[in-house]
Amino acid sequence: MPPAPPSLPVEPAPLLSFANVSKRYPDGGREIVVLDEVSFELQTGAAVGVYGARRSGKSTLLRLAAAIESPDTGVVAFAGRDVSRISTRERARLLRSSVAFLTSADWLSSPGETVLDHVAMSLGSEGLTLREAKRRALGALDRVGVAALCAEEITASLSLGDRARVMLARALVREPRLLVVDEPAPMPSLGDRERFCAILRAVTGERGIALLMASEDMTTLRGVGALMSISAGELCCSEERGTVVPLRPRRAFSSGSS
Repeated sequence: MPPAPPSLPVEPAPLLSFANVSKRYPDGGREIVVLDEVSFELQTGAAVGVYGARRSGKSTLLRLAAAIESPDTGVVAFAGRDVSRISTRERARLLRSSVAFLTSADWLSSPGETVLDHVAMSLGSEGLTLREAKRRALGALDRVGVAALCAEEITASLSLGDRARVMLARALVREPRLLVVDEPAPMPSLGDRERFCAILRAVTGERGIALLMASEDMTTLRGVGALMSISAGELCCSEERGTVVPLRPRRAFSSGSS
């Protein structure tokens, strides 16, 4: 009897995948198509930017990627699991343990709260002691360059630049597998913005965290491994690293590790 042929290695599922995903919102007596049959894959550790004008559909794409919303049609899968088919409890667990969503619009702090407590409190459901939560929070603040500077400062006193880095530390402290960033926070200057984006790319790259970041400002997306552009709900991509060029619509895109 001839020996059995060697089995082929099983390719792991992409960390995040969209398959023919569409999303519509009601507008009076009609519906607006915000995403139109979008397909792409994001591998573990990849860094991908999404460029698009206001109302292009990029924020909706990111909210679907972060499992905050569900598609009307198509499949959004995280590590091979259809996110729309898991329970509300499982989705909440996914958002706590594996996916972090960062947008400047979500900044919220309590009166008199210190920076250290603000970051540590995001670990409240992880079963850690307060001491351990603060230790991890200090580590996250140190990675974004603000631990010694402002750990004991009151959050209300932070500059825009430091606030953005504290928000990033709060997202990183849970050690997610995917960080989704919708339009990084406004900065006092272009230099501050570029430094923040450099920190963002560095800390996710060092820890193997996949990064999906959208902006209407091209300078924000410099240095990511791959770029996509979105217009009127249709996703296009550029094969060139570091640039986004006008392309005819193409619905399938896959990112490799970067």
